[in-house]
Amino acid sequence: MSEENVVYIGNKPVMNYVLAVVTQMNSGIPEVMLKARGRAISRAVDVAEIVRNRFITDLELGTINISTEEMTNKEGSNSNVSAIEIQLCKVKE
Repeated sequence: MSEENVVYIGNKPVMNYVLAVVTQMNSGIPEVMLKARGRAISRAVDVAEIVRNRFITDLELGTINISTEEMTNKEGSNSNVSAIEIQLCKVKE
């Protein structure tokens, strides 16, 4: 999986990320990975569901990985942040 087919989910509106995924899929890329951390995890799930249900109905969920990443904040202390990776794959005909 190369970096160009990874969509990092942040604080932008959900439809921005949906458009990014649909654009990549329409350009011929067979799979896209959504990556999110912390509060953006629910937005990543929303993006995956909107793309699958409204735009590209022949998509399958691939692997879904969850993890915990250790982040250092501005004060120098460490905190754990949840992370998720959702793989969306085109169904092979």
